[in-house]
Amino acid sequence: MDVEHFEVRVSEDVLDDLRARLARTRWPDEVAEARWDYGTNLAYLRELVEYWQAAFDWREQEERLNRVAHLRATVDGFGLHFIHERGKGDDPLPLILTHGWPSTFFEFAKLVPLLTDPEGYGAEAADAFDVVVPSLPGYGFSDRPRERGLSRRIPGLWVRLMEGLGYPRFAAHGVDVGSSVSNLLGFHYPERLIGIHVTYPAEPYVGPGAPELSQDERRFLAGRPGGQEEEGAYTHIQRTKPQTLAYALNDSPAGLAAWIVEKFRAWSDCDGDVEKRFSKDELLTNLTIYWATETIGSSFLVYRDWALGAESNPHAWEDREEVPRGVASKPLAPYERIGVPSAVALFPADPPSGMPREWAERSYSDLRRFGRMARGGHFPAMEEPELLAEDIRSFFRPLR
Repeated sequence: MDVEHFEVRVSEDVLDDLRARLARTRWPDEVAEARWDYGTNLAYLRELVEYWQAAFDWREQEERLNRVAHLRATVDGFGLHFIHERGKGDDPLPLILTHGWPSTFFEFAKLVPLLTDPEGYGAEAADAFDVVVPSLPGYGFSDRPRERGLSRRIPGLWVRLMEGLGYPRFAAHGVDVGSSVSNLLGFHYPERLIGIHVTYPAEPYVGPGAPELSQDERRFLAGRPGGQEEEGAYTHIQRTKPQTLAYALNDSPAGLAAWIVEKFRAWSDCDGDVEKRFSKDELLTNLTIYWATETIGSSFLVYRDWALGAESNPHAWEDREEVPRGVASKPLAPYERIGVPSAVALFPADPPSGMPREWAERSYSDLRRFGRMARGGHFPAMEEPELLAEDIRSFFRPLR
């Protein structure tokens, strides 16, 4: 596997064009007292766009991003961008971190040093990790897929990337889409996985022959439809008509900001104030990565690929005979469970937070940790990096 050093660098032409487009934003109307009830608030978006155009310093953010080791490699013919930071200490544990949507590799910027240099942050040196943070296919500086179904190859790409870096066995952590990738790694490649740590458990089988649901499980399932009605529109369009949405968001940075920032507010533990959890610079660094790489449309493909693969050709998930399950709404088959040592961390502002332990136990035969975090939401590595780092360290400590 050929690995090349990579530097995050956006041309001045791209930045000039971005500022010009922001200046020409054609703003819509808004009903009186709408706040965020109808979607992204007009007053806040105007404020954010003005800052993006006039005050945001991308060059400063580039300098920060380039303080860690960025690389690119071609894996099975596909170009992957990734961060590879070696841990300090005698025997760091290899760990791959997989981000979700609508974030990027930048989601883990605060978490990486806590895992690679725990002693420097008041923890034990023996808990150090060698950390690999790939950009998902179609996200950031990884290649954009040009074929149907490539997203379903992600677990295999991760295995071959880690093997190429000298890690025949490794640990995995994931959030959102990254949880699904980590679950699939544990399901398909148990011999390669030391363990998996996720914020979204795999979906269990609950059909004929499954153990009867407990009262807590029934309450949990009863609350799902309402949450999906309020927050699920993005999933439906990204799973069904991603190309239609891509035209608008790839052409309008204000539109891109509206689509993404609304989720950072709705899904984080911010009490309605998005900047309680994320600075403008953090929000705009993530947005500028999408904008400069023109990857908002390709970031939707994982939703479409997984929906089509699960429905029309379940064997297309991997070039293996096993049928991958536990992704999106597709449950594990009867008697199927993920067998590697597993941990689930639930954050209070994230949708799975009300899940009872017995629901997760249906999906994992070796569930060793089931934690309810005190704070945080859908972006725990950005919101509560210390809490997340300690949970990851604690889970993997006995597996070293």
